[in-house]
Amino acid sequence: MLGLNNEIQSLYDSILTKYKEAIILQTASSILHWDMETKMPPRGIELRSQQLSVLELAGHKVITNPQNGRLLDSIEKHPNKYFLSNQQVRNLYLFKKVYDENTKLPDSLVSETAKQQTISINTWKKAKAAKDYNIFKEDLKKIIELKLEAAEILMDVKGTKTPYDALLDSYESKMSAEKINRIFNIMKKGLIEVINKINDSEKKINTEILEIKVPVNDQKKISQILMDYLGYDILSGVAGGRLDETEHPFTTGYYDDVRITTHYYEDKFTSSFYSVLHEGGHALYNQNIPKEYMYQPLGEASSYGIHESQSRMIENLIGRSPEFVSYILPNLKKIIGKPFKGIKLRDFYEAVNVVSPSKIRVEADEVTYGLHIIIRFEIEQMIFNGEASIEELPQIWNQKYFDYLGVQIENDSEGIMQDTHWASGLFGYFPSYALGNIYDGMFYKKMKRDIPKFKKVIKSGNFIPIKQWLKNNIHSKGNLYDPEDLIKLVTGENLTVKPYLEYLERKFSKIYNF
Repeated sequence: MLGLNNEIQSLYDSILTKYKEAIILQTASSILHWDMETKMPPRGIELRSQQLSVLELAGHKVITNPQNGRLLDSIEKHPNKYFLSNQQVRNLYLFKKVYDENTKLPDSLVSETAKQQTISINTWKKAKAAKDYNIFKEDLKKIIELKLEAAEILMDVKGTKTPYDALLDSYESKMSAEKINRIFNIMKKGLIEVINKINDSEKKINTEILEIKVPVNDQKKISQILMDYLGYDILSGVAGGRLDETEHPFTTGYYDDVRITTHYYEDKFTSSFYSVLHEGGHALYNQNIPKEYMYQPLGEASSYGIHESQSRMIENLIGRSPEFVSYILPNLKKIIGKPFKGIKLRDFYEAVNVVSPSKIRVEADEVTYGLHIIIRFEIEQMIFNGEASIEELPQIWNQKYFDYLGVQIENDSEGIMQDTHWASGLFGYFPSYALGNIYDGMFYKKMKRDIPKFKKVIKSGNFIPIKQWLKNNIHSKGNLYDPEDLIKLVTGENLTVKPYLEYLERKFSKIYNF
């Protein structure tokens, strides 16, 4: 019996060795992507596309090595497989999922997709700067075709009804477009009710505060205060993070090397303010997954929606709360000086929570943000159901923005080209943002119950109890659970939009007096 236990442990260890190889290649790719967005000279794009293509293909080959299939088969047939722990069983399940899916994808498709993603991102940057969709549309068409080809291949192994469902599953396990549509329809109805109440309110919020010019150097000092608040270290001799500037803020990295980015606007300082909080939330999740899960399938987030719940929790539910605003305003006054001298707490709090339909997703308020995601979700379904051509996409986008948010899109850079996700081939990712908000509502409700004097904790500038709660309840679980199972474990409830909508109603009724 002991010999058999040693045998199955050896088989299991061999699986983890292969996975570690793949993770190391994947994390090397992520750093090259980071460099491409932050430091790489313009002429480096062709070489970078080749580098990323080779790394992507190498990682694909490590995962799809036939030996992995034999190892998995041997473990499945082993008489002592029942001695494996729950964590080991979960690791094997996740590895087999990755193996089964990747073995269906041809090497040529993996390599070509990685190369095209790099080219498309570069083209998107040029097209956005020129405000010319025509520059971008052919590369967008190519990346869509490649992702559709992969999705059609993966439908069978993932057990999905449609190609788009296969894409969604890559970001939110076991979620389908049908299920998301049901959830989003409830959310959309609730959001529109709150928006209508705000529109009917006589309360007018002065947002001139947000237009005060703040030099970039001062904004960098503010960013450092925010990172110190979160406990995201970029300065010490044992730092595991850094902050850099990019066109579109993002987070990348793994455990001991997790990097965030932001974009500074002198006349819109809250853009970087809240992007640092948002990306900091992502970074804390990556850094706080248990060290013993490193290089294992368990050493990753439960889903992209759970990841977004962590970033948007800190950006909005914490960062736009009256308590946090009360804590941070004296710091802002000290750094910004005279322009902020006479600003009152109530005025600043209301300004950073103003509800006003906008063209740009990353600058959207808490209430209208979900509609930005619903627009993208609906368009993605149209693309992969064959209901929208490349040429029609800008017009479809612009019409939906007018219908849902009442705003007129002036050019494609503030319209269909505002986000980098489609250029990166991340179709199916966008729903995770809104799902993250919904998850937040449930987590926030539970967290407030669990942390004594919750509001006083935030107001005092002490983030440690909140960080510990997030770590204990979410970060520490890694990828032990699928998202809906994790939510049930943490909150005791099944997935529901209700707590999030109640949070919005409660908060904005006080701001807008309805």
